[in-house]
Amino acid sequence: MVDISATMVKDLREKTGAAMMDCKRALVEASGDFEKACEVLRQRGIAVASKKASRATSEGLVVGKVAVDGKSAVLVEINCETDFVARNDAFTELTKRLCEIALTAKADTVEKLLQAKVDGTTVEDLISQAIAKTGENIVVRRISLLDLGSKNGLFGLYIHSQGGKIGALVKFETNNAVSNDTFGREIAMHIAFAKPQYLSKQEIPQEIVENEKRIESGKADLADKKAEIKEKIIAGRLDKILGERCLLEQPFVKDSALTVGKYIEEQAKQLKVDIKVTGYTLLILGEATETTNGKEH
Repeated sequence: MVDISATMVKDLREKTGAAMMDCKRALVEASGDFEKACEVLRQRGIAVASKKASRATSEGLVVGKVAVDGKSAVLVEINCETDFVARNDAFTELTKRLCEIALTAKADTVEKLLQAKVDGTTVEDLISQAIAKTGENIVVRRISLLDLGSKNGLFGLYIHSQGGKIGALVKFETNNAVSNDTFGREIAMHIAFAKPQYLSKQEIPQEIVENEKRIESGKADLADKKAEIKEKIIAGRLDKILGERCLLEQPFVKDSALTVGKYIEEQAKQLKVDIKVTGYTLLILGEATETTNGKEH
Protein backbone atom coordinates (compact mmCIF):
# COMPACT_ATOMS: atom_id res chain seq x y z
CA MET A 1 0.00 0.00 0.00
CA VAL A 2 1.33 3.43 -0.99
CA ASP A 3 2.23 5.73 1.90
CA ILE A 4 0.15 8.92 1.57
CA SER A 5 2.10 11.81 3.04
CA ALA A 6 0.67 14.98 4.55
CA THR A 7 2.35 16.95 1.74
CA MET A 8 0.51 14.95 -0.92
CA VAL A 9 -2.80 15.61 0.81
CA LYS A 10 -1.98 19.31 1.17
CA ASP A 11 -1.05 19.66 -2.53
CA LEU A 12 -4.26 17.96 -3.65
CA ARG A 13 -6.34 20.12 -1.32
CA GLU A 14 -4.73 23.31 -2.66
CA LYS A 15 -5.42 22.32 -6.26
CA THR A 16 -8.98 21.09 -5.85
CA GLY A 17 -10.39 22.90 -2.82
CA ALA A 18 -11.73 19.57 -1.50
CA ALA A 19 -11.73 18.67 2.21
CA MET A 20 -8.59 17.12 3.65
CA MET A 21 -10.10 13.70 4.44
CA ASP A 22 -11.68 13.52 0.98
CA CYS A 23 -8.28 14.26 -0.53
CA LYS A 24 -6.63 11.55 1.55
CA ARG A 25 -9.27 8.97 0.58
CA ALA A 26 -8.92 9.90 -3.10
CA LEU A 27 -5.14 9.50 -2.95
CA VAL A 28 -5.48 6.11 -1.27
CA GLU A 29 -7.93 4.97 -3.94
CA ALA A 30 -5.62 6.26 -6.67
CA SER A 31 -2.58 4.55 -5.11
CA GLY A 32 -0.86 7.90 -4.73
CA ASP A 33 -1.37 9.00 -8.36
CA PHE A 34 -2.04 12.75 -8.10
CA GLU A 35 -3.91 13.25 -11.39
CA LYS A 36 -5.97 10.10 -10.85
CA ALA A 37 -6.91 11.37 -7.39
CA CYS A 38 -8.14 14.61 -8.99
CA GLU A 39 -10.36 12.56 -11.28
CA VAL A 40 -11.70 10.52 -8.36
CA LEU A 41 -12.72 13.72 -6.59
CA ARG A 42 -14.37 15.12 -9.70
CA GLN A 43 -16.28 11.91 -10.33
CA ARG A 44 -17.70 12.13 -6.82
CA GLY A 45 -18.52 15.81 -7.27
CA ILE A 46 -16.28 16.69 -4.34
CA ALA A 47 -13.73 18.94 -6.00
CA VAL A 48 -15.23 22.41 -5.91
CA ALA A 49 -12.57 24.25 -7.86
CA SER A 50 -9.46 23.68 -9.89
CA LYS A 51 -7.24 26.16 -8.15
CA LYS A 52 -3.97 27.30 -9.53
CA ALA A 53 -1.10 25.39 -7.98
CA SER A 54 0.91 28.57 -7.81
CA ARG A 55 -0.04 32.20 -8.24
CA ALA A 56 2.41 34.98 -8.88
CA THR A 57 2.27 37.77 -6.33
CA SER A 58 3.60 40.57 -8.54
CA GLU A 59 1.84 43.91 -8.68
CA GLY A 60 1.53 46.02 -11.80
CA LEU A 61 -0.91 46.66 -14.62
CA VAL A 62 -2.47 45.00 -17.61
CA VAL A 63 -2.69 47.61 -20.36
CA GLY A 64 -3.73 47.66 -23.99
CA LYS A 65 -4.11 49.86 -27.03
CA VAL A 66 -5.56 49.70 -30.53
CA ALA A 67 -3.45 51.34 -33.26
CA VAL A 68 -4.74 54.58 -34.74
CA ASP A 69 -5.27 52.92 -38.13
CA GLY A 70 -7.21 50.10 -36.44
CA LYS A 71 -5.03 47.43 -38.07
CA SER A 72 -3.33 46.09 -34.96
CA ALA A 73 -3.76 46.02 -31.19
CA VAL A 74 -1.68 45.01 -28.21
CA LEU A 75 -2.21 43.75 -24.67
CA VAL A 76 0.66 43.85 -22.18
CA GLU A 77 1.27 42.85 -18.56
CA ILE A 78 3.90 44.97 -16.81
CA ASN A 79 4.89 44.06 -13.26
CA CYS A 80 6.36 46.02 -10.38
CA GLU A 81 6.85 45.18 -6.72
CA THR A 82 4.14 47.16 -4.93
CA ASP A 83 0.64 48.47 -5.59
CA PHE A 84 1.91 51.90 -4.57
CA VAL A 85 4.17 52.06 -7.64
CA ALA A 86 1.51 50.45 -9.86
CA ARG A 87 -0.81 53.37 -9.06
CA ASN A 88 1.96 55.95 -9.58
CA ASP A 89 1.46 58.33 -12.53
CA ALA A 90 5.00 57.75 -13.79
CA PHE A 91 4.47 53.98 -13.94
CA THR A 92 1.11 54.41 -15.64
CA GLU A 93 2.65 56.68 -18.27
CA LEU A 94 5.44 54.14 -18.82
CA THR A 95 2.92 51.37 -19.50
CA LYS A 96 1.07 53.54 -22.01
CA ARG A 97 4.29 54.38 -23.79
CA LEU A 98 5.29 50.73 -23.98
CA CYS A 99 1.97 49.92 -25.67
CA GLU A 100 2.58 52.60 -28.29
CA ILE A 101 6.11 51.37 -28.92
CA ALA A 102 4.91 47.76 -29.22
CA LEU A 103 2.37 48.77 -31.89
CA THR A 104 4.91 50.83 -33.84
CA ALA A 105 7.58 48.11 -33.68
CA LYS A 106 5.07 45.26 -34.25
CA ALA A 107 6.58 43.61 -31.17
CA ASP A 108 4.82 40.28 -30.64
CA THR A 109 7.23 38.98 -27.97
CA VAL A 110 8.69 40.48 -24.81
CA GLU A 111 12.18 40.15 -26.28
CA LYS A 112 11.24 42.15 -29.38
CA LEU A 113 9.65 44.86 -27.28
CA LEU A 114 12.69 45.17 -25.01
CA GLN A 115 14.99 45.59 -28.02
CA ALA A 116 12.71 48.08 -29.80
CA LYS A 117 14.14 51.59 -30.00
CA VAL A 118 12.57 54.98 -29.48
CA ASP A 119 14.59 58.19 -29.88
CA GLY A 120 17.76 56.10 -30.01
CA THR A 121 17.03 54.36 -26.71
CA THR A 122 15.91 50.77 -26.30
CA VAL A 123 12.83 49.89 -24.25
CA GLU A 124 15.15 47.90 -21.99
CA ASP A 125 17.02 51.12 -21.20
CA LEU A 126 13.75 53.01 -20.63
CA ILE A 127 12.73 50.40 -18.09
CA SER A 128 16.15 50.61 -16.40
CA GLN A 129 15.65 54.35 -16.03
CA ALA A 130 12.21 53.77 -14.52
CA ILE A 131 13.67 51.24 -12.08
CA ALA A 132 16.21 53.83 -10.95
CA LYS A 133 13.45 56.40 -10.35
CA THR A 134 10.98 54.13 -8.54
CA GLY A 135 13.46 52.01 -6.63
CA GLU A 136 11.50 48.91 -7.64
CA ASN A 137 12.08 46.19 -10.17
CA ILE A 138 9.88 46.57 -13.28
CA VAL A 139 9.36 43.69 -15.68
CA VAL A 140 7.46 43.31 -18.94
CA ARG A 141 6.00 39.89 -18.26
CA ARG A 142 3.72 39.13 -21.21
CA ILE A 143 2.64 40.67 -24.47
CA SER A 144 0.08 39.77 -27.11
CA LEU A 145 0.00 41.55 -30.46
CA LEU A 146 -2.92 40.86 -32.81
CA ASP A 147 -2.71 42.11 -36.40
CA LEU A 148 -5.22 42.26 -39.25
CA GLY A 149 -2.60 42.67 -41.95
CA SER A 150 -4.37 43.49 -45.22
CA LYS A 151 -7.74 42.16 -44.06
CA ASN A 152 -10.78 44.18 -43.00
CA GLY A 153 -11.80 43.97 -39.40
CA LEU A 154 -11.67 45.52 -35.98
CA PHE A 155 -10.56 44.91 -32.40
CA GLY A 156 -12.36 44.85 -29.09
CA LEU A 157 -10.33 45.94 -26.07
CA TYR A 158 -11.41 45.89 -22.43
CA ILE A 159 -9.37 46.74 -19.34
CA HIS A 160 -11.18 46.31 -16.03
CA SER A 161 -11.64 49.76 -14.53
CA GLN A 162 -10.74 48.76 -10.98
CA GLY A 163 -6.97 48.69 -10.88
CA GLY A 164 -6.12 47.39 -14.33
CA LYS A 165 -5.73 43.84 -13.06
CA ILE A 166 -7.40 42.12 -16.01
CA GLY A 167 -7.56 42.83 -19.72
CA ALA A 168 -8.99 41.19 -22.82
CA LEU A 169 -8.35 41.76 -26.49
CA VAL A 170 -10.34 40.20 -29.34
CA LYS A 171 -9.85 40.32 -33.10
CA PHE A 172 -12.67 40.26 -35.66
CA GLU A 173 -12.34 39.87 -39.40
CA THR A 174 -15.05 41.30 -41.67
CA ASN A 175 -15.75 41.28 -45.40
CA ASN A 176 -16.12 45.07 -45.45
CA ALA A 177 -14.89 47.99 -43.37
CA VAL A 178 -16.79 48.52 -40.09
CA SER A 179 -17.00 51.87 -38.34
CA ASN A 180 -19.00 50.76 -35.27
CA ASP A 181 -16.74 48.89 -32.87
CA THR A 182 -18.92 49.12 -29.73
CA PHE A 183 -19.85 45.45 -29.88
CA GLY A 184 -16.14 44.56 -30.02
CA ARG A 185 -15.54 46.04 -26.60
CA GLU A 186 -18.61 44.21 -25.30
CA ILE A 187 -17.17 40.86 -26.44
CA ALA A 188 -13.82 41.74 -24.86
CA MET A 189 -15.64 42.57 -21.63
CA HIS A 190 -17.42 39.20 -21.80
CA ILE A 191 -14.05 37.45 -22.18
CA ALA A 192 -12.69 39.26 -19.12
CA PHE A 193 -15.66 38.14 -17.00
CA ALA A 194 -16.44 34.67 -18.39
CA LYS A 195 -12.81 33.66 -19.07
CA PRO A 196 -13.33 31.23 -21.96
CA GLN A 197 -10.53 28.74 -22.56
CA TYR A 198 -11.24 28.14 -26.24
CA LEU A 199 -12.87 29.95 -29.14
CA SER A 200 -15.07 27.01 -30.19
CA LYS A 201 -15.39 23.28 -29.56
CA GLN A 202 -13.30 22.61 -32.65
CA GLU A 203 -10.34 24.15 -30.79
CA ILE A 204 -10.51 21.76 -27.82
CA PRO A 205 -7.75 19.13 -27.94
CA GLN A 206 -9.10 15.59 -28.32
CA GLU A 207 -7.29 14.43 -25.20
CA ILE A 208 -9.25 17.00 -23.17
CA VAL A 209 -12.51 15.74 -24.66
CA GLU A 210 -11.62 12.12 -23.92
CA ASN A 211 -10.56 12.96 -20.38
CA GLU A 212 -13.84 14.73 -19.64
CA LYS A 213 -15.76 11.83 -21.14
CA ARG A 214 -13.90 9.37 -18.93
CA ILE A 215 -14.63 11.43 -15.83
CA GLU A 216 -18.34 11.67 -16.63
CA SER A 217 -18.47 7.94 -17.39
CA GLY A 218 -17.14 7.13 -13.94
CA LYS A 219 -19.73 9.10 -11.97
CA ALA A 220 -21.78 7.04 -9.53
CA ASP A 221 -25.21 8.19 -10.71
CA LEU A 222 -24.65 6.48 -14.06
CA ALA A 223 -23.60 3.10 -12.70
CA ASP A 224 -27.04 1.46 -13.02
CA LYS A 225 -28.07 3.08 -16.30
CA LYS A 226 -28.50 1.06 -19.48
CA ALA A 227 -25.66 1.48 -21.96
CA GLU A 228 -27.60 3.46 -24.55
CA ILE A 229 -29.13 5.77 -21.92
CA LYS A 230 -25.77 6.20 -20.24
CA GLU A 231 -24.16 7.24 -23.54
CA LYS A 232 -26.88 9.85 -24.19
CA ILE A 233 -26.50 11.31 -20.70
CA ILE A 234 -22.70 11.43 -21.04
CA ALA A 235 -22.98 13.09 -24.45
CA GLY A 236 -25.35 15.71 -23.08
CA ARG A 237 -23.16 16.47 -20.09
CA LEU A 238 -20.04 16.56 -22.22
CA ASP A 239 -21.66 18.99 -24.65
CA LYS A 240 -22.60 21.30 -21.76
CA ILE A 241 -19.18 21.10 -20.04
CA LEU A 242 -17.22 21.81 -23.22
CA GLY A 243 -19.64 24.51 -24.34
CA GLU A 244 -19.13 26.41 -21.09
CA ARG A 245 -15.42 26.69 -21.92
CA CYS A 246 -15.90 28.05 -25.44
CA LEU A 247 -16.34 31.74 -26.16
CA LEU A 248 -18.87 31.39 -28.97
CA GLU A 249 -21.13 29.06 -26.97
CA GLN A 250 -21.09 30.85 -23.62
CA PRO A 251 -24.21 32.82 -22.58
CA PHE A 252 -23.45 36.45 -23.40
CA VAL A 253 -22.74 38.36 -20.19
CA LYS A 254 -25.05 41.27 -21.13
CA ASP A 255 -27.90 39.08 -22.38
CA SER A 256 -27.87 35.48 -21.15
CA ALA A 257 -30.69 34.59 -23.56
CA LEU A 258 -28.10 34.74 -26.34
CA THR A 259 -24.83 32.92 -26.80
CA VAL A 260 -21.84 35.06 -27.74
CA GLY A 261 -21.96 33.52 -31.21
CA LYS A 262 -25.63 34.47 -31.67
CA TYR A 263 -24.99 38.00 -30.39
CA ILE A 264 -22.22 38.44 -32.97
CA GLU A 265 -24.57 37.14 -35.68
CA GLU A 266 -27.17 39.76 -34.68
CA GLN A 267 -24.57 42.52 -34.78
CA ALA A 268 -23.42 41.35 -38.21
CA LYS A 269 -26.99 41.62 -39.54
CA GLN A 270 -27.39 45.14 -38.15
CA LEU A 271 -24.07 46.27 -39.60
CA LYS A 272 -24.67 44.34 -42.86
CA VAL A 273 -21.28 42.66 -42.81
CA ASP A 274 -19.86 39.21 -42.17
CA ILE A 275 -18.09 39.07 -38.80
CA LYS A 276 -15.78 36.30 -37.61
CA VAL A 277 -13.76 36.10 -34.40
CA THR A 278 -10.24 35.00 -35.35
CA GLY A 279 -8.28 35.52 -32.15
CA TYR A 280 -8.38 36.68 -28.57
CA THR A 281 -6.18 37.09 -25.51
CA LEU A 282 -7.02 37.29 -21.82
CA LEU A 283 -4.42 38.48 -19.32
CA ILE A 284 -4.96 38.44 -15.57
CA LEU A 285 -2.32 40.15 -13.48
CA GLY A 286 -0.12 37.61 -11.71
CA GLU A 287 -1.74 34.52 -13.21
CA ALA A 288 0.66 31.72 -14.05
CA THR A 289 -0.87 31.25 -17.52
CA GLU A 290 -2.72 33.25 -20.12
CA THR A 291 -5.58 32.38 -22.40
CA THR A 292 -4.54 33.08 -25.95
CA ASN A 293 -6.33 31.97 -29.07
CA GLY A 294 -4.81 33.49 -32.13
CA LYS A 295 -5.56 30.79 -34.66
CA GLU A 296 -7.14 31.68 -37.97
CA HIS A 297 -10.62 30.21 -38.54
